[in-house]
Amino acid sequence: MTKIRMTTPLVEMDGDEMTRIMWQKIKDVLLTPYIDLKTEYYDLGLEYREKTKDQVTVDSALAAKKYGVAVKCATITPNAARVQEYNLTEMWKSPNATIRSIMDGTVFRAPILVKGIAPYVRTWTKPITIARHAYGDIYKAVEIVTDRPGTCELVFTAEDGEVKKELVHEFKGPGIMQGIHNTDASIESFARSCFSYAIATQQDLWFGAKDTISKKYDHHFKDIFQDLFDKEYKERFDELGIKYMYTLIDDAVARVIRSEGGFIWACKNYDGDVMSDMVATAFGSLSMMTSVLMSPDGSFEYEAAHGTVQRHYYEHLKGHETFTNPIATIFAWTGALKKRGELDGIPELSSFGEKLEKATLGTVEDGYMTKDLAAMSSLPEIHITNTDQFLAEVNKRLERML
Repeated sequence: MTKIRMTTPLVEMDGDEMTRIMWQKIKDVLLTPYIDLKTEYYDLGLEYREKTKDQVTVDSALAAKKYGVAVKCATITPNAARVQEYNLTEMWKSPNATIRSIMDGTVFRAPILVKGIAPYVRTWTKPITIARHAYGDIYKAVEIVTDRPGTCELVFTAEDGEVKKELVHEFKGPGIMQGIHNTDASIESFARSCFSYAIATQQDLWFGAKDTISKKYDHHFKDIFQDLFDKEYKERFDELGIKYMYTLIDDAVARVIRSEGGFIWACKNYDGDVMSDMVATAFGSLSMMTSVLMSPDGSFEYEAAHGTVQRHYYEHLKGHETFTNPIATIFAWTGALKKRGELDGIPELSSFGEKLEKATLGTVEDGYMTKDLAAMSSLPEIHITNTDQFLAEVNKRLERML
């Protein structure tokens, strides 16, 4: 068959460990045989981030804003152990946090539903979409460790010279400190993205924070959401018969577990990080969760919601067979290809993305799946596949569709 032509490149952000290996296999087996794949490539593997002093991460985010659509592989966010393992000169920050900060968008994460894989929460019959704020909080935190007594203060000096100062703590001995921040502009962008997405998908929107404890920081989020809703979005919500609700984050968790799903759950940055993993696992697997960063300027960055699958990577290095589930990474590619096709007016590219998704889900529904899904499947006949075998089964079905 003639390969599908692309006119504008995707920004391709390569990653680390087992997902980096899967990334290449997906391209080789499912993409390049059918698409004249055009990408602007950035290597976000930890070794190259170290070599460029993380400039490659900044460059990739700017490229995403330039070209409008990016697709990203999972990457390592180094801790102290990783600094030693990779001989790093610095504990580089989360690439996702850097990209989100530059693109200033909101991350929407939703489970991939497939027949034969029932959620652990029996009441969930509809998908739950996590809308995660993509800027600030602990991901832009400044931290200090002290080994002696002293005073920690929070100080703000305005441009006009006015100084505001608050005592944080009088240390009597060793301790730790952390300063976090956010901006009204970013919170407003987050709120607008959530309200717009709720309208576009005609789903209820929940927002959870902890304003009873964080009476200024979290309460500010709550106030901005409510003010924007009342002034700009309430009428449209009423017309569509959908609702916006604020609730405490702990109450939200209880409500979510008792719900049937079918709504958007907006969370602050760290809350979204945690709750999206909870939702993904309860629906089936961390490898069954899509993630897209939507920027106010109309840029999109697609990725899998899971990490680099470190344990499988070490098994791979030993020459052992690996059973890593590639579905979320496949859907990152299909999401980006469909959006690129939509923006560039290439319907065959968007159609290819749709067919690849159907072929992937059809493979699971036919009983071929990796171990993580096999442990949950209710299908009468199951064939456990390793990663290569699963991709081959997907390709069989994709070839028939094409």
